[in-house]
Amino acid sequence: MYAVQLTADAELCPLEPRHAAEFLAHVEKARADIVQYIPWAAVVVDESSARSFLQAYADRQAADTGRIDGIWLGGELVGGVLFRTFDLRFGTCEIGVWLNADAQGKGLITRACQVLIDWAIGERGIYRLEWKCSTDNEPSKAVARRLGLTHEGVLRAAFPVGPIRQDLEVWSLLAPDWQTRPWA
Repeated sequence: MYAVQLTADAELCPLEPRHAAEFLAHVEKARADIVQYIPWAAVVVDESSARSFLQAYADRQAADTGRIDGIWLGGELVGGVLFRTFDLRFGTCEIGVWLNADAQGKGLITRACQVLIDWAIGERGIYRLEWKCSTDNEPSKAVARRLGLTHEGVLRAAFPVGPIRQDLEVWSLLAPDWQTRPWA
């Protein structure tokens, strides 16, 4: 297991099936703020579903097709980052994020994404990273901008969350852009 220090009191660590009870408590706290953007927030409703969700990502990590990490602030799970897709054959991946409202504004998501992007591009050879978010999700779009991603367009009514189909923004980052970013 690894832990990456994000700030003096925050760290990024693997989020594993053994964290199911803690993950469920976190989702219950964050649900109202994230459910309109993150479909799994509606299906992680008990410890069994939390464990199943985390096990699916453990299986994806074992198959090298995805992964999930948690962000702990002061010892409390407050959010996370994940590779929803990870395809070495094509050199592509999609990153996703979420965070408790009370943990926002501390740079945790931006820093955690920097760690994951450094790993994906620098160590695994990913060439294209995608970021997708609802057109209404201003905090997510702000992180994409801070990371230097390029806005590619909008997929209309492409993202069903419950009965509502949301427009989905697509952002991307290419390896050469990340490797030559001026703020590295």
